[in-house]
Amino acid sequence: MRVFIPTTPAGLAAVHAAGGIESAPLPAYTVTEAFRAWYGSDDEEELEYGALTRAAEGSLRLLAGEPGAVRRAVLAADVPDTLVTERSQEGPGAVLVDARVPRKRIAAVHMDTADAEEAVAAALAGGLTDELIEATEEHELLWFATQELADLL
Repeated sequence: MRVFIPTTPAGLAAVHAAGGIESAPLPAYTVTEAFRAWYGSDDEEELEYGALTRAAEGSLRLLAGEPGAVRRAVLAADVPDTLVTERSQEGPGAVLVDARVPRKRIAAVHMDTADAEEAVAAALAGGLTDELIEATEEHELLWFATQELADLL
């Protein structure tokens, strides 16, 4: 199952140093049946993009605890279905990954570029209102191969 794990630049550095994500359980987002119904699409690519967008919002909320950090980051990982528990009370697509995620299971890194920093900083300074969060969504997270992780730090 492909999951999208919200993180931060500091979180990426920890993943790089440890060779994976050490802490568990991990809040993440994925395409669940409830997410399919909420999102209103049958297109797998669109659904995964929607789950990635939810994870990007999760990253934004994590950044609120890291002064000076202004780039959202999300790790896409492939984990066994048996390690994923749905957290429906947290909204559509919210799950927990119940084990550490070794680097070999991380498929990609998604991260903001410099052009998003102003919108992210404004959202953080403005208290993460819906309007400010939506403004960050105008900036696509770029895809990076896991081999590029060190270059992103």
